[in-house]
Amino acid sequence: MSHPLAAPIRAFAAALPEAWEDHPWGDSVYKVGKKIFMFLGAPDEGGFGVKLRDSHDDAMSFDWVKPSSYGLGRSGWVSCSPPADAPLDMMLAWIEESYRLVAPKRLAALPSEEPISD
Repeated sequence: MSHPLAAPIRAFAAALPEAWEDHPWGDSVYKVGKKIFMFLGAPDEGGFGVKLRDSHDDAMSFDWVKPSSYGLGRSGWVSCSPPADAPLDMMLAWIEESYRLVAPKRLAALPSEEPISD
């Protein structure tokens, strides 16, 4: 059974300008250009990893968020294993923040196709 947040998280990432799914090392990731902006866990788990700067401290206040392994946590990457009732809008905002941190400036400056509200 798929995690209820897995499909909307993937759909949002895929809809960002010039975003695409890749499978390096057998894992699913979303990239813009050649840069990863989101790591994905198994669809039934709904987990994902993103790079955060502005939202990092807030994200780390949740018990289902931890620094990413392999030294990525030192660069602001967090791994999220959200419960089914976690706030989707907040997680989509994190994905967008990660995208904007790694995207080329011409793309990072583009407005969101679907504005994210609090």
